[in-house]
Amino acid sequence: MQQKWQRWNIASRKWLWIIVVIGVIAALPVVYDRLQTEKSSKTIEFVFDYRDLVDAASYRANPQDYISQQLDRLKAAGVQSMAIYENTLDDYRKARRLMMWGATDIANLTDSVIPENENYTYILFTSPKNNEVLAPIIRDAFSGMGIATEDWSFRGQQGIIVKTPLEDATLKPLQPDPFTLEMLHGKGFSIVPRLVDSLPYNEAAVTKLLDRYEELGVKRILFEGESVKGFNDDVDQGSITAFGKLLKERGIGIATIENIKVQQKGFNKLAYQLDYNVARLYSLSEGDSGLSPETIADRFALATKDRNIRMIYLNTIPSRDTTKAQITDTLDNLVTSLSEPGGAVDKIKDNGFTLGQATAFDVVDSSYQRYFKLVAVIGAVAMIALLVSYFIPLLTFPAFAFGLAGSAGLMLVKPALFEQALALAVAISAPTVATVLAVRKINEMGPPVRGNALTYTVMGTRRRLVHSLVLFIKTAVISLSAVPFVIALLNNITYSLVLTQFRGVSLLHLAPIALTALYVLLYRGEFAFNKTGKLLRTPITLAWVIAAGIVGILGMYYLSRTGNGGNVSSLEMSFRTFLENTAGVRPRNKEFLLAHPLFILGAFMAYKYRNAAFIMIIAVIGQLSMIDTFAHIHSPILISLVRGLLGLSLGLIIGVIAVGVWQLVEGCWKRWSPQLKKL
Repeated sequence: MQQKWQRWNIASRKWLWIIVVIGVIAALPVVYDRLQTEKSSKTIEFVFDYRDLVDAASYRANPQDYISQQLDRLKAAGVQSMAIYENTLDDYRKARRLMMWGATDIANLTDSVIPENENYTYILFTSPKNNEVLAPIIRDAFSGMGIATEDWSFRGQQGIIVKTPLEDATLKPLQPDPFTLEMLHGKGFSIVPRLVDSLPYNEAAVTKLLDRYEELGVKRILFEGESVKGFNDDVDQGSITAFGKLLKERGIGIATIENIKVQQKGFNKLAYQLDYNVARLYSLSEGDSGLSPETIADRFALATKDRNIRMIYLNTIPSRDTTKAQITDTLDNLVTSLSEPGGAVDKIKDNGFTLGQATAFDVVDSSYQRYFKLVAVIGAVAMIALLVSYFIPLLTFPAFAFGLAGSAGLMLVKPALFEQALALAVAISAPTVATVLAVRKINEMGPPVRGNALTYTVMGTRRRLVHSLVLFIKTAVISLSAVPFVIALLNNITYSLVLTQFRGVSLLHLAPIALTALYVLLYRGEFAFNKTGKLLRTPITLAWVIAAGIVGILGMYYLSRTGNGGNVSSLEMSFRTFLENTAGVRPRNKEFLLAHPLFILGAFMAYKYRNAAFIMIIAVIGQLSMIDTFAHIHSPILISLVRGLLGLSLGLIIGVIAVGVWQLVEGCWKRWSPQLKKL
């Protein structure tokens, strides 16, 4: 009975493969929808931090002239927008709109005694026009916070007394400087406001502010700090929903900043309220603004092409230059990186983008997509069942049935967890199954385990090479069959915007290696359980401990190189830049320099030397890495496809070269080893 059950389960593999193929075909229309989505946003917006420009100008002899001059240069270089913060009294002071003092300073200024029970802030405006425009803004803002104000004058200048200490008054957010907004708008810049989540949320004030921004043509805002506008009052007032409604009525979207440690609180909820009118933003830090223009240009081109970045945020910082004995900034360097021939603007345009205000992706979600995704889910479960079948054949059908039932239940209860878990499982299964089938093929055509070894005839060199190359291509095709499943399961704009992240990358990088090693060690020749018993009875020697330690160190290094946070040497960065500039898309080094050539060489050797199949444990890295490339959902599909195909092509070429080198080494060894033994 058990034998019949096992034969039936093994026979069911054929039907599972048919289901996998049908699932792949069903996933292709979903892939097409995502391609259409990715083509819908092709505008890149350069944004400069105006506050940084004011800081840099404050060290110049003629600050206003310097600001005007640099704005013209930035505009000519390709910067279309200026980021404007909700100002503070200190920002108004830096802009020379007003002067302010605390109680001690004003007592010294007026030759009077410090009041015993008053610690107020004293403000004088530098011109009647500043008083006319800014005084109402300051009064309204502090009144809304419950802080009283009163008129004040000194030596003919008009001012205001704010009845709170200077240290407190300078922390309060105020509306952006109206003079600055008018000046920037007049110079042709778009405005990108940066809002802070100040307490309490005042809908009337926010409405007035957004109305002004709408008049200025604002299309997107940024947030400063740890949360979005309205987050702190959302529980009591539903302020995020109210704020989102105000933005949506005015057609204003938001921007998400790449690589921030923690997403700003309330961002995902606000993005949902806005129907994901969101653009991804890459920020060049103040420190990195001093990098070489070539490096900066490459960063910008790569970010827009490879990571769906649509806004690039520029910063500068004044610093002491002792060699020039003056205060300098990085504005010249930034302008050069943008405008020089072959600079960032040219590179971005060459990649098919235009400059202008960033637009959100127009999500294509065809009415039939849900049905195709359902078929793709069944195909993905079939691939996972196939993986089980090659290790425990008795569980093939139960694994498929349990996978379908579990998927149905999880899809209803926790759909986000379901799609991520199934995508991870199929991403692990496909490269593992592909490599296991490659090992099985080598077993069939390679040297036998025992018995008829003397009667076995080794294939000729050319035939071994042809079989190795064909096996390499077949294995890659099976591995890549996971890609449509991963794309279909994770086809949600939140993944493209990195508002939701695909979890389990470390497991994806380890599980296929471990499973392949398990198969090579236990499933070649003897029955797996017999080999397991022998391994368990084998004494542990010092050599084993050292080997385990080496494997552990290599594994930790391997994991440290996965994901976006891996450390890369300057030499490797130069090599990556060379590949990027030469091929247009950079293939992954571990694929075409290591894993793919090892696969071809390992298969070539294993057809003659049985134990060479152990090389497949490392070669599977190339197969899983191809899937991992597509698991970076924020990267365009076509870029990932070209990257994978380039890796396969270059890996094939290097693999053939490696075979040639091996043949040369093997020939020399056969010729010289007898003579070495005599010595």
